[in-house]
Amino acid sequence: MGSILIKDILLDGRRRNVLIAGKRFQCLDAAESAEAETVIDGRDLALLPGLYNTHTHAPMTLLRGYGDDNPLEVWLHDYVWPSEAGFNNEDIRRGYDIAAREMVRTGTVFFNEMYFGIREAVDAVVRSGLRACIGLTVLEGHPLSMTEEDFDFLKEWQDPTGGRIQWAVTPHALYTVGPDLLKWTAQFAQENGLLLHTHLAETRTEVDNCVKDHGMRPVAYLDSLGLLGPNTVVAHCVHVNDQEADLLAERQVTISHCPCSNMKLGSGIFPYERLIKAGCRITLGTDGASSSNNLDLREAMKFAALLAKVGGNPQLLPSSQIFDWATRCGAEAFGIDAGVIAEGKLADCILVDLENVKMQPCHDLISNFVYSADSSCIAGVICDGHILYQR
Repeated sequence: MGSILIKDILLDGRRRNVLIAGKRFQCLDAAESAEAETVIDGRDLALLPGLYNTHTHAPMTLLRGYGDDNPLEVWLHDYVWPSEAGFNNEDIRRGYDIAAREMVRTGTVFFNEMYFGIREAVDAVVRSGLRACIGLTVLEGHPLSMTEEDFDFLKEWQDPTGGRIQWAVTPHALYTVGPDLLKWTAQFAQENGLLLHTHLAETRTEVDNCVKDHGMRPVAYLDSLGLLGPNTVVAHCVHVNDQEADLLAERQVTISHCPCSNMKLGSGIFPYERLIKAGCRITLGTDGASSSNNLDLREAMKFAALLAKVGGNPQLLPSSQIFDWATRCGAEAFGIDAGVIAEGKLADCILVDLENVKMQPCHDLISNFVYSADSSCIAGVICDGHILYQR
């Protein structure tokens, strides 16, 4: 395993020499003469944790800009699903590769994936150097839904990445997967020690139809089937009431907030105050590039922070809190010993260009990174102690 010495980089308000060895931050105040295989000049840079994208559909980069400006139901039924029916393995592989390159260049070190083509996903993670939680995606009636062969693949799985890949069972949503299969996915996840990842309470239509079909709202419905627990990640949660927020917190469910997708599809405004007050575990996702048009989690941070303030409280969701959702909270939700810059933690980090005009002047580094920066400010990305990108 190689070692990296980043010299004279801004970290926690002062210039330091940071030594990375054996995948981890070995010393944050190393001697300038410390030996390392790779030395990076950090004089014009700052060091921040990498970003953890907790909900996406990576190969949907192939549908970027397709079917724009439609509500979710129309977008899925009239554009997305008919197009996906024609995808082959090579298409999916290309979509993953595009997504991986985009995420690396925008500072993401981990993505939680809900899509098809698990072998193509593994290949993309191996090649890119990223971390990922790869979903075995179940969607009844969809031609690309998981098969018994795919689940057998998981049973014989041997990780070629040294721990960068983990697995989840991913029933798409309560409106695309029936109750018997939903219960089976929960049982399979529990028996095999896997995470369970699904969409939940994304639109008002979903809520109304769930009440009509099952006599209860989506959160209560999934809970009645045994899907809600500490191993569960749910995306969106736009339409939840106080009681549902309390239940999600009680069950220790992880919520992935996807502000750009929610706004673009007209799904509604995430109930920030309600979920924060309930003590919910909240992280940040981009959703797919077909509904948010990019996989830039830094941009999602800005939209989330601004959207929270639309109700009239400019102090709600400050830059430091949304940055925490995108870093530490995301890593913790997936059991990754990272998300902060600290000795002994896995070395997942980004190098930020302080000379970039969007970072000047720098009264507050995190504020600048959330509200002002863009991908041009990313000068380097390190994941698991390996340099994935350096300008």
